[in-house]
Amino acid sequence: MADTDRGDEPQNLPLAGRDAAHLPGHWLLARLGKRVLRPGGKQLTERMLTDARLSGSDVVELAPGLGRTARSIVELGPRSYVGVESDSDASALTRKVIGDAGTVVDGEAAATGLGDASADVVIGEAMLTMQTDKHKAEIAAEALRVLRPGGRYAIHELAIEPDDVPDEIKTEIRKALARSIKVNARPLTAAEWRMLFEDNGFEIESVSFAPMKLLDPKRILADEGPLGTLRFVRNVLRDSDARARVLTMRKTFTKYRDHLVAIEIIATKKAA
Repeated sequence: MADTDRGDEPQNLPLAGRDAAHLPGHWLLARLGKRVLRPGGKQLTERMLTDARLSGSDVVELAPGLGRTARSIVELGPRSYVGVESDSDASALTRKVIGDAGTVVDGEAAATGLGDASADVVIGEAMLTMQTDKHKAEIAAEALRVLRPGGRYAIHELAIEPDDVPDEIKTEIRKALARSIKVNARPLTAAEWRMLFEDNGFEIESVSFAPMKLLDPKRILADEGPLGTLRFVRNVLRDSDARARVLTMRKTFTKYRDHLVAIEIIATKKAA
């Protein structure tokens, strides 16, 4: 991934000056050298991109972050790629990754500035989970506006299971995640994710799941490869503050492993 695939840690990361104790979890892991930051790992991302049918399509990615998925998207031969990113450092990272294969514009996921019906596919990963219910709906409405009739909105997010989990357990999980990852995460159940899209004009095409094992050693090895895993472990071991954060996040994920799962949804804009 261009400059971010070499060395001990990516350069010019968002919030690079913030200390490990207060850095949002995903950027902390990126600082430590972890490249795959999605709840279902590389495998679920690859499945989502296949299901989204990108070849020959105009593709918009919301909040591409480090650009890892952007690179995979352009390799699949879309007609065009546009990343919409609100953080200037993240935008720069994605631009380095895709080069001349696409463009990255400054904008918000709920207000992209793109034209009506200008895309065949909108992709978002591990970002809707971090939004309030109101902002989730605003982003879904923006995706609907940008998509052509029959277009696909593909997401890879965090979910709570089962669908009938008591509200007090949902609240407990959300509070525990917020404390450990320093982001106000609000994962939904699969039924709630489906309702979000259906209430905003989409039809559900497919739903898939994968274990949420972001910090499981076997998942790290599968996602990062042997050298990447060694780099990540070395960086964790030599930074005591970061190590404490990583262990806290892993403890939270382990405690709620029976209720946390990665979800992939392909939702289709209804034909006019």
